[in-house]
Amino acid sequence: MFKKINLLFVGVFLVFFMSACSSVTNSTKNDNEKLQVVTTYSILQDMVKNVGGDKVDVHSMVKIGANPHEYDPLPEDVKKTADADTVFYNGLNLEAGNSWFEKLLTSTGKEGEDAPVFQLSEGVEPKYLTTKGKEGEEDPHAWLDISNGITYVENIRDGLIKVDPDNKETYEKNAEQYINELEKLHNDAKTSFNEIPKEKRFLITSEGAFKYFSAAYDIEAGYIWEINAENQGTPDQVRQVIDLIKEKDINVLFLETSIDSRSMETVSRETGVPIGGKVFTDSLGKPGEDGETYKEMMKWNINIIKKQLSKY
Repeated sequence: MFKKINLLFVGVFLVFFMSACSSVTNSTKNDNEKLQVVTTYSILQDMVKNVGGDKVDVHSMVKIGANPHEYDPLPEDVKKTADADTVFYNGLNLEAGNSWFEKLLTSTGKEGEDAPVFQLSEGVEPKYLTTKGKEGEEDPHAWLDISNGITYVENIRDGLIKVDPDNKETYEKNAEQYINELEKLHNDAKTSFNEIPKEKRFLITSEGAFKYFSAAYDIEAGYIWEINAENQGTPDQVRQVIDLIKEKDINVLFLETSIDSRSMETVSRETGVPIGGKVFTDSLGKPGEDGETYKEMMKWNINIIKKQLSKY
């Protein structure tokens, strides 16, 4: 179950509804103005900055360290969405909690097939949840496979060109350079993990966010709960992962930066298996800290997982 939308969200929608529709109808971009872009969370914001460069001004609704699965847009988010030239979102059910994103688009006049709103996971082959009651739901964490991140970048490039064709050359050049960097990191990751004996390649995290990552880099993955929701870290979930750790003789655990640490700390105490480090999933690191960009967060994940799995 997802938490109920708060009264602030409802009030903001009422306040901004008329101005939102009006701003979408009348909005124009002067030659010296930056394209106004809204993304749903920080990882997409960084990707758009890399492709858009100095031609874009990008606002992320979900702030660094917060959970994009469930979110209540703030007044600033509603206004910026209403005024935006384009909006980018992940899709694959990431922004589906209480339909917050769908409601936001409707209330700001950004709904409909012709709206400048782009799903960045378009073209990704989805993986699905297996938890009872959620079978068949899409797992949203496609960006943790860098090859999928490249698909996101291509969709950003195409979206920016569609709404701002005058700067097509800039977006194509920036995207090409960025894609080359990501391709190198993706290939380096595969080489790096292949150096670890197969039986040691097992990644345990709190949320089961690493389906795409594990498939891309030939690592098995386990978790306490499958996807972030209200029902996290239950006794049954903890017991199941403890049994898995014992069965697979797991020697190290990992904690996500955007997840409450208590469940994983309980698992660590009960099993005697240490937490080897932090990994990034739903959010970048803070500016100036580890994982502050998509490329840096993926590089961090690759390095810390390789280092810890190789220790035992």
